[in-house]
Amino acid sequence: MMTAMTTITEGAALYRLLAWLSPAYPVGAYTYSHGLETAVEDGAVRDRATLVEYIRSVLLAGAGRVDGALLVAAWRAAGDDAALDEVAELAAAWRGSAELALESMAQGTAFTGVTQSAWPEARFAALAARHPRRLAHPVAFGAAAAFHRLPLRPSLAGWLAAFAANLVSAGVRLVPLGQTDGQVATAALHPVVEAAADAALAADLDMLGTAAPMLDLFSMRHETQYTRLFRS
Repeated sequence: MMTAMTTITEGAALYRLLAWLSPAYPVGAYTYSHGLETAVEDGAVRDRATLVEYIRSVLLAGAGRVDGALLVAAWRAAGDDAALDEVAELAAAWRGSAELALESMAQGTAFTGVTQSAWPEARFAALAARHPRRLAHPVAFGAAAAFHRLPLRPSLAGWLAAFAANLVSAGVRLVPLGQTDGQVATAALHPVVEAAADAALAADLDMLGTAAPMLDLFSMRHETQYTRLFRS
């Protein structure tokens, strides 16, 4: 099991974490809306308040709740190949729709490839070799953070914040909203991200689940939506 050995205030750790969470890190997150495109089409998301509520549901009751717990489990299991493999396999199976599976796996594959090229690490490479193109994004990120000795809580909160920020960006384009509205929404989501991080740190994978069926329905309906800007 891994334990935190550095702090986020150390220059190298902070630099690495900021790089991995930057919109410029080429994982393709901007191409996914997590069902938001259908929610906007239906009028369920129509302004800043409803966008914040949608993302809140994703983080606290949808994929964000599961993904945060998977990230934590991967970080804690790093150093124990069998335990880490079990988390990876669980994450590969734990999706409510084909598009949500694509969203997580494609970003995980991209993150794995880019990170191995820019920040090579032998244990992370071994994990990727055992699960070729089958590492969900939160598992890949959590394992990489542990292997690179980045502390758990900042890594987790940063990943959830980046997830939320990507959905805010999608909402700004889809509703549409102004850039200031997008930043106000991002600020409003800070306590939600912190609550989601708290829940992830306390989660038990054997008892974990979601309770947001509308999010899955939006995602499923997006698969056949007539016009689409996003892949999910």
